[in-house]
Amino acid sequence: QVQLVESGGGLVQAGGSLRLSCAASGSISNMHAMGWHRQAPGKQRELVAAVTSGGYTNYADSVKGRFTISRDNAINTVYLQMNALNPEDTAVYYCAARRRSWTAWDYWGQGTQVTVSS
Repeated sequence: QVQLVESGGGLVQAGGSLRLSCAASGSISNMHAMGWHRQAPGKQRELVAAVTSGGYTNYADSVKGRFTISRDNAINTVYLQMNALNPEDTAVYYCAARRRSWTAWDYWGQGTQVTVSS
């Protein structure tokens, strides 16, 4: 069992930056992928960015070029650097871990609120 705890959310003006962190209670090196999802009010949860154990990354089209995901297996932490934020990025951001490529996301954090003001 892995517990995930997000931090770094908050209120920021449009055009600003935030860095989210996700600290895992156990090793993430065994996880196939780590990811960040978000859910805005009235919308479905969506995958924002993911990074595999091999370092492959993928991003939602809406954040490409602005967000960067990274993982530090040595300290069991995943980051999401968010630049050029806009009000459409306002959502609760969730960290998740996926054990295998063919499974669903197995572990979730409690979420951290990101609010971007115009």
